[in-house]
Amino acid sequence: MSIAFTPVSPEIGGEATGPTGRLLLEPGNAERLRAALDAHGVVICREAHLEDGDLVALSRLLGEVVVAPMGGDTDHPEISTISLDPAKSELAAYRAGTFYWHIDGANDEIPQKATLLVARQVSDEGGDTEFANTYAAYEALPEREKEELEGLRVVHSFAAAQTLVHPTPSEKQLAAWRRVPSGEHPLVWTRRNGRKSLLVGATTDHVVGMPQAESRALLDRLLEWSTQPRFTLRHHWTPGDLVIWDNTGMLHRALPYQPTSPRLMRRTTLVGEEAVA
Repeated sequence: MSIAFTPVSPEIGGEATGPTGRLLLEPGNAERLRAALDAHGVVICREAHLEDGDLVALSRLLGEVVVAPMGGDTDHPEISTISLDPAKSELAAYRAGTFYWHIDGANDEIPQKATLLVARQVSDEGGDTEFANTYAAYEALPEREKEELEGLRVVHSFAAAQTLVHPTPSEKQLAAWRRVPSGEHPLVWTRRNGRKSLLVGATTDHVVGMPQAESRALLDRLLEWSTQPRFTLRHHWTPGDLVIWDNTGMLHRALPYQPTSPRLMRRTTLVGEEAVA
């Protein structure tokens, strides 16, 4: 049984119909998912109901899987638990940072390729995930502005994202954040195939060589441009949903939900395939 895809909007998102559960692992389906990911940026498989072992198996069919550096599952170290409950996730204290638009691993030389996220429990209020297509956002810029952005470089840092959550951090917090290495990248990411996207989001600290106020204004304006409705998609989760997205070209964020929320997600991540250039 093969998967079929229907575009959600002209700029972003494809919804899968057909197999669910272990049937997603049948020959040919991984290739169809990869093609849909390239075409749509975000692939939604409603009520896929993948068990943890099958989530890992599907992830391996799509690429090399990251072993979670912290908080990995005992039986499946590739899987991270996403929750605001510290009893369920070692990284719960940092999850509020995901309420801001970001690309995972933007400060790395080679950002993670893609993410697979499965909903186990959902929130009664909040907790939807939004995505924004930075390929389409770049393409829609006026040509003169594209020329002005060429050659600009941006520093990405964990501290920049966490400061949005904690605007008056303690010295202890700052020291912990700064232990995570920062990264400097072109503002416009040009792929080997010539495709270009904007590398913006919560991790952007400053544009190299530009006055701070001007730098912040530019980065904020480009983020606002990239997240306008025509480039975005909002997914309302139901238990069992699987969503896969191109982490290199899609910004994402979780809409805020309470720490007492039962929201519980299981995530795998694919190793990056291309350095930012």
